[in-house]
Amino acid sequence: MIEVDGVIVSTDILTEKFLCDLSACRGICCVEGNSGAPLETDEARVLAGEWASFRPFMTPEGIAEVERQGFAVIDSDGDLVTPLVGVAECAYSYNSDGVTLCAIEKAWAGGRTAFRKPVSCHLYPIRVARFGDGSLGLNYHRWAVCEGARRSGRERGVPVFRMLREAIVRRFGEEFFEALEAAEKYLLKGRPE
Repeated sequence: MIEVDGVIVSTDILTEKFLCDLSACRGICCVEGNSGAPLETDEARVLAGEWASFRPFMTPEGIAEVERQGFAVIDSDGDLVTPLVGVAECAYSYNSDGVTLCAIEKAWAGGRTAFRKPVSCHLYPIRVARFGDGSLGLNYHRWAVCEGARRSGRERGVPVFRMLREAIVRRFGEEFFEALEAAEKYLLKGRPE
């Protein structure tokens, strides 16, 4: 672990390789898990306000669950998350040719909303932890369904944080990303190529 601009960062984010490969995983991260996608409080408000923008891309089951449960729910750990269809599928997901995708992101790509998707989804496989003192930690979440992404990342030499540049800048800013680049150089300085 290292500290970057007051955020505790797992060095795995800088050294491990990862490059999403939808052809391998088929978007399973939107379908499996023990809870919905973590949400920031302001994101829950956006979901409520932008509902009409992404509703056309959702499944009937997803629409029914959002109407029944709400735009966001509190999970068993007390965290604010997206509602689920059944036990694990995000209500905001849909299937396209056997790949699970995000209805919110589809609306964003079509110019229907300025909200891309929950930042926790955008940052995956980085998970943000909030500590009791209000500080944040960034951890690399290893999940068996992402083996294709790890393989692809190794083949192309792409560290986790570089694959997630856009999401990291969105959440933490450009200067934070540049600090991660400096930390990566420092960590790799003495290592053989």
